[in-house]
Amino acid sequence: MKNITIAIDGPAGSGKSTIAKAVAKKLSIAYLDTGAMYRSVALKAINLSIDPCDQQSVTEILGDIDILISVDGENQRIMLDGKDVSDEIRTPEVSRGASDVGVNPNVRSFLVAKQQSIAGNQSVIMDGRDIGTHVLPNATYKFFLTADAKVRAQRRLDEFKLKGIEKTFEEVYQDMVSRDENDSNRACAPLRQAEDAILLDTTNMTITEVIDFVINTIQSRTQC
Repeated sequence: MKNITIAIDGPAGSGKSTIAKAVAKKLSIAYLDTGAMYRSVALKAINLSIDPCDQQSVTEILGDIDILISVDGENQRIMLDGKDVSDEIRTPEVSRGASDVGVNPNVRSFLVAKQQSIAGNQSVIMDGRDIGTHVLPNATYKFFLTADAKVRAQRRLDEFKLKGIEKTFEEVYQDMVSRDENDSNRACAPLRQAEDAILLDTTNMTITEVIDFVINTIQSRTQC
């Protein structure tokens, strides 16, 4: 089979990463967690006591940052400057920071170049906010996942509970709304559905149902 590229976009908590990982496994292709790359930049800034909103200072650290994503079986590990930060980048603070550095055009250019380079050499599925519109505008398949904000907030709260992170529903919901606003209104590559992307509302769907829909869509189009 020739190389294919799959773009999955959508707001926080819509299930992008979960679906992308499962689809990658079923199709035996690479999965690139682009969000983890932005989280890594945010974490480095935070560790250096730099405000992720300070675009100039964040831009200055890009020349001295090493981000590596490796796959070990079904697990994806994120290395930042030689250190495994796979768990560290999933905290609420880093999540907010990722959204803040994501509006920085220099950060986006820096990371998009890396993402496009990876996609140019192999079949890959990527999830994020602007994969189908900006990173992989010519992706073979494009999907845009969405869901009710309160449903997305509950999903994220459940994830936090499993990791031992204490947050209230209201805190997570307000953070979700803030991130939606930030991602949708940023000047550089804002969150939006690509014109040729398939819209899928996951509010009342199970993970299995969403995975099956994506796989069946890809397979049916491949056979045409």
